[in-house]
Amino acid sequence: MKQLVIATTNSNKKKELEKLLRGLKVKVLGLSDVNIEVPPVTEDGKTFRQNAVKKALTFSRFINGLILADDSGLVVEALDGKPGVRSARFAYTGAKDEENNAKLLKLMETIPADKRQATFVCVAAIAEDGVLLGTQEGQCKGSIGVEVKGNNGFGYDPLFTPDGYNRTFAEFKPAFKNRISHRAEALKKVKTIIRGYL
Repeated sequence: MKQLVIATTNSNKKKELEKLLRGLKVKVLGLSDVNIEVPPVTEDGKTFRQNAVKKALTFSRFINGLILADDSGLVVEALDGKPGVRSARFAYTGAKDEENNAKLLKLMETIPADKRQATFVCVAAIAEDGVLLGTQEGQCKGSIGVEVKGNNGFGYDPLFTPDGYNRTFAEFKPAFKNRISHRAEALKKVKTIIRGYL
């Protein structure tokens, strides 16, 4: 069985991606499972796609099998698209989720309820042996709340309420979030690429 390695050191993201990849005839592993030294990848792309592709291609040159890398983040209209590709390091490089959320809330203190639209974006890239096999994008539109709500999820989940719902991602059970999220949409499309490749 071909192995598929999820190129992330974020344990929360790895768990979420593992669940979303169920049903594929591949052995899903994380970076900690393969124990291979890979040079650090600087996520200096201007788009989510550029960062996802860079990670997938870099890791695929060192690790056998399929490599799945994603770059995702929050795009807030009132902040001209920020935090965007800097979502994980919005407060500063190495910031905790709570610090990034606090910075976002601070910047949006004066933004009225009808101007708090945001979109979660995920771009997933698949590569093998230094060759890009494809990319797919998923989006989930919603709005930013005025306070943190919920204990599930990670990142900006406690602040993001998807359109059509009155609860944040962090208030949903993970199984439900995995049906409607930006990452779920991207992975659903990527699974089609992987199935065609296998």
